[in-house]
Amino acid sequence: MWGTHFIDAWASLYANSSAIRTGLGFAHVAGLIVGGGAAIAVDRGVLRAARRNSSDLFAQLATIRNVHSVVTASLAVVIVSGLLLAAADTETFLHAPLFWIKMGLVGLLMVNGACMRLAERAAGGTRPRWKPLAVTAAASLTLWLLTTLAGAALPNVH
Repeated sequence: MWGTHFIDAWASLYANSSAIRTGLGFAHVAGLIVGGGAAIAVDRGVLRAARRNSSDLFAQLATIRNVHSVVTASLAVVIVSGLLLAAADTETFLHAPLFWIKMGLVGLLMVNGACMRLAERAAGGTRPRWKPLAVTAAASLTLWLLTTLAGAALPNVH
């Protein structure tokens, strides 16, 4: 019951406030731009360095470590703002298969991020293992783009 009242109150507040709609939409897109942009830049760096030599990859490992907190925080903003956007129109989103596809992609992004952390730790050893890191970077790049595509398509497909 409490959840239903909260959802209804939130949907009404959201519908009647252009400032809230604008701010929340901005937070969602900004999270994608900052987190996704940082992740994609690092992913491209990993893939480029993986084709070169280990000294390039060791430098890239430092970049991954520095960017991880930005990506994690941005993904948290995307998730919270996305949940609030969905709560503002549950009738549309909860019944849209594309919404659930997007949620699955976000889940895969989180799993892949954890895998990348493990691959990053393994890659930094005395006998570096770069292939798992390159695989997670390629998956990350793909998942960020697919998640963004699903988000762009969601308002247009019901």
